[in-house]
Amino acid sequence: MALILLGIDEAGYGPLLGPLCVGAAAIRVGSWMPGDPAPDLWKLLAEAVCKEPREAKSRIPVADSKRLKLANSTATKHPLVHLERGVLTFLRNTTGVGTDLPKSDLELFALLGVDLEPRPWYMGEASRVPVGTSGSALSIHANLLGGALERAGVEPLALWCRAIGETRFNTIVGETGSKAEATASVIGEYLRLAFVRWAAPGKPDSSGGAHDVAELRVVCDRQGGRTSYAPMLARECRSLPDASTRWSCAVKVLEESDRCSRYEVHDRERRMTVTFMPEAESAHLPVALASMIAKLVRELSMARFNRYWSARAKELRGVELKPTAGYRQDAARWLHDAREILSPDDRRALVRNA
Repeated sequence: MALILLGIDEAGYGPLLGPLCVGAAAIRVGSWMPGDPAPDLWKLLAEAVCKEPREAKSRIPVADSKRLKLANSTATKHPLVHLERGVLTFLRNTTGVGTDLPKSDLELFALLGVDLEPRPWYMGEASRVPVGTSGSALSIHANLLGGALERAGVEPLALWCRAIGETRFNTIVGETGSKAEATASVIGEYLRLAFVRWAAPGKPDSSGGAHDVAELRVVCDRQGGRTSYAPMLARECRSLPDASTRWSCAVKVLEESDRCSRYEVHDRERRMTVTFMPEAESAHLPVALASMIAKLVRELSMARFNRYWSARAKELRGVELKPTAGYRQDAARWLHDAREILSPDDRRALVRNA
């Protein structure tokens, strides 16, 4: 029997500027016995991947993005080098993507399903990727990973990211009073996609054949101290992506504790388990990879943001505008520095309300 693990994590939950990005990575393990725990994919793929950046010379680090994003002041390496290498090598080995690496941020966004909010500060010309290494070096690592995946019977099925822009974010917070609902809306989208695509036994694969029956498990990083997710799951799993088809599902609580919150979501024929746990990116490689996807997309989005506003400051005032990562203290500094080039409408459109 096969096991499909879908990991979900976000980047940009707390900032004042820029998008909230929610990444997802679905990975299929071909040989797995029901009742067994989820396999340690770091061990299965140990010849090609690692957890520690210090081992990056010979292997590909896959870990919490906060550990892999280097400081902007790093002199010898680009801050995004580890994030790029992990995301792009897994993407190159993902079913249906093809063998060509993306050559620009826009190509990468298209492959991941990213639609940035149509604001001038996100709509500039395409910029080159990778920014921290060469395409030839990435190809070598992608081939290394491909061999390890094949020998372990492991297959990346999908890498996704959704970027929630300032307008949508503020609308959700205004309507619900909670920024957690912004993340929940994307988690719900991913759950519906995964259930339709992989929960049904014998679903055809990209080659026209059929996979054997697969168990679908979803693991999400827990936000804060919240332990109850059943109402959110019931709401978000109410209907299939095809609005003409209703999905009557049930949510069963399996565990709600400080350790994890675990649920079974099912209809009459199909089921999946959904787990929310703290520090999930340290326990499950797909969650760590989702964290890296979300962080890379946010960083590339903020690079677009900074290019636009830096050019505007030079054009309108003839001054240099120091870039920002969008986090609260530095965002306040940036808003002060940019005050003479921002109209009241600009500020309302730029600033997230929670």
